Amino acid sequence: MDTSLTFLSHSTVNDAALLDVYSQTITGVVGSVAESVVHIEVQKKNNNSRNPDKRPQTGTGSGFIISSDGFIITNNHVVENAESIKVSFVDGRKVNAEVKGADTSTDIAVLKIDESGLKAMQLADSSSLQVGQIAIAIGNPMGLQYTVTAGVVSALGRTLRASNGRLIDNVIQTDAALNPGNSGGPLVNSLGQVIGVNTAMIASAQGLCFAISSNLAAQIAGQLILHGRVRRSQLGIAAQPVNLTPRMIAANKLDVKTGVYVFEIVPDGNFYNSELHIGDIIISFDNHPVSSVDDLHLMLSEKLIGKRTEVEILRGGHKMTIRVIPGEIRN
Repeated sequence: MDTSLTFLSHSTVNDAALLDVYSQTITGVVGSVAESVVHIEVQKKNNNSRNPDKRPQTGTGSGFIISSDGFIITNNHVVENAESIKVSFVDGRKVNAEVKGADTSTDIAVLKIDESGLKAMQLADSSSLQVGQIAIAIGNPMGLQYTVTAGVVSALGRTLRASNGRLIDNVIQTDAALNPGNSGGPLVNSLGQVIGVNTAMIASAQGLCFAISSNLAAQIAGQLILHGRVRRSQLGIAAQPVNLTPRMIAANKLDVKTGVYVFEIVPDGNFYNSELHIGDIIISFDNHPVSSVDDLHLMLSEKLIGKRTEVEILRGGHKMTIRVIPGEIRN
């Protein structure tokens, strides 16, 4: 009896010590980054033509500083259609902000404020993340400033569908609770480095929350700061996925079971697509297999703008190679 009681007491002490270490990690991280996390208040345009006198909509979100001279990362959906934006700091300061650039396809936006000497957050290399490591979300859910939730990285390599239909790749899944208003805030590791940008939750499923990876966010933010937009290429076609018949696959020795069926071609644009025909099935683009429209979207990057590119297609059931020159998407 005495031995058992001694064992239980020793176990309780160990658990308490471990919990205290965990608590110290969380509080240490929050203390080191709190001044770099901001609260965002947005007045949005009234797009209701039936009721033009209706007051503008208001919204809130979160963001975080990425440079000492006032660049801030947040979500595109937080600041979309904004007429005015105000950014609040943990010390109570409130300043005006403007959108430097926004990208619907990744739900990332960059704001600029007229401040200097700010403490910027460090972005971690999200490619080195591991499932199970600590993830801490900091934001402003329901207008409650600087709320902290903690959990782990639940899964890596997820995809989310952006509002314009494109897929966002390499999304981080976490069980650190996100709520309306957390959007745009940082997901950080135990060192206080940003591993992701909190972006979405599935309302019908508890514990399924998502963040844009820090590597993708850094890439997009860099382009938004330099160009005000993200440059992507296009072919001037409308297409949809299609299943390939076993006969097509066998006769042409294909590695894919689906392709992209071209059902519309825009003849005039800043691209060359004259070798494509309606009814063609794209199975390879720039020497990479294509099995879906999402595959094609992913490959149509800035580097292919104006570049002569080989496309493998099936035409009349037979494989052939044609060439296109993608043009830049103009928003």
